[in-house]
Amino acid sequence: MRRLTVVQLLPALDAGGVERSTLEIAEALVDAGHRAIVVSAGGRLLPRLDAVGGEHITLDIGRKSPTVLRHIRTLRHLFAEVDADIVHARSRLPAWLGLWAFRGMGGKRPHFVTTAHGLNSPSRYSAIMARGERVICVSRTVRDYLLSHYPATDPTRLVVIPRGIDPAVFPRTPHPDRAARARTADLHPQLTGDGPLLLLPGRGTRLKGHADAIALLAQLRAAGTDARLWMPGVVQAGREDYLAELEAMTGEAGIRDAVAMTDATAEMATAYAASDLVLQPSRKPEAFGRTVIEALSIGRPVLGWEHGGVGELLRELQPEGAVAPFDRDALRQRAQALLANPPPPPATMPYTLRAMQEATLAQYHALAQA
Repeated sequence: MRRLTVVQLLPALDAGGVERSTLEIAEALVDAGHRAIVVSAGGRLLPRLDAVGGEHITLDIGRKSPTVLRHIRTLRHLFAEVDADIVHARSRLPAWLGLWAFRGMGGKRPHFVTTAHGLNSPSRYSAIMARGERVICVSRTVRDYLLSHYPATDPTRLVVIPRGIDPAVFPRTPHPDRAARARTADLHPQLTGDGPLLLLPGRGTRLKGHADAIALLAQLRAAGTDARLWMPGVVQAGREDYLAELEAMTGEAGIRDAVAMTDATAEMATAYAASDLVLQPSRKPEAFGRTVIEALSIGRPVLGWEHGGVGELLRELQPEGAVAPFDRDALRQRAQALLANPPPPPATMPYTLRAMQEATLAQYHALAQA
């Protein structure tokens, strides 16, 4: 197959699922002999893009200001100069700018691909993510959402390509993993003990369901289980008021000494291995649910509300962990059952990084050959 030039558009390269997917596709393109260009405002992940052989063009195409329109001409010239085959937009404003840049390019214009990474509020502004020649949906949940809110969308243009993980990064580990638990307790003394460890990874926002996790821990401890709870990622700059709110909850419930609220950890595989039950109680439906496949790959049961991408994954991979949204009594009962009799993890993990990369590049080739 001929060498392709693919330009990915996103606001910045700081952190998050969009940025991670951008780097993963850039690496796959370079490994396959193609040219990978990323346009963004830059950020702390830029060295990782350089390391995999990708190229970066610095343009602040995510700034919500009328001045961003000046970048349309720059993008148009860029697409022509590099002879782009594919322009892949991963966010709404960059997608609009990319599409407007096509005007005036004549018949030699790139193919337009979008990825719907999230469940954005329906609007004319958000509708751009359903206008790609190929619209990559990160789950069936996202595909159904787009068709529900944008019924004029041609369903044949929607392609479900779930996110994936590298099983080598999240290898199956024995349960319990006493060494991982000991390392975790050394870092966070609140987690010392022989009872089960609950893990809720997630940034410091109430949408992640931290209050539900705290209530669950209080119920388990009241029932005589010496459980502990670790919430890495909840400590964030600018989220001090929310952290204080959660600390007050643990104090009122009398469980402050059994909860560790920390910043994010770079050793998520160890965190999963140390745990006995991974929680995914997001209050708002998520587009995918990477935590579910990471934890199951390690071999730990997952408990979460049955909605959005999390519910979709749990129904397929571990239905015992899916609970009707916001029923805290049912959550406690299911947690007790999973801790007493952990279900076997999937024999193989279908959601792999390689599968995601190969499926995405296949879409690029199909468009380029059309």
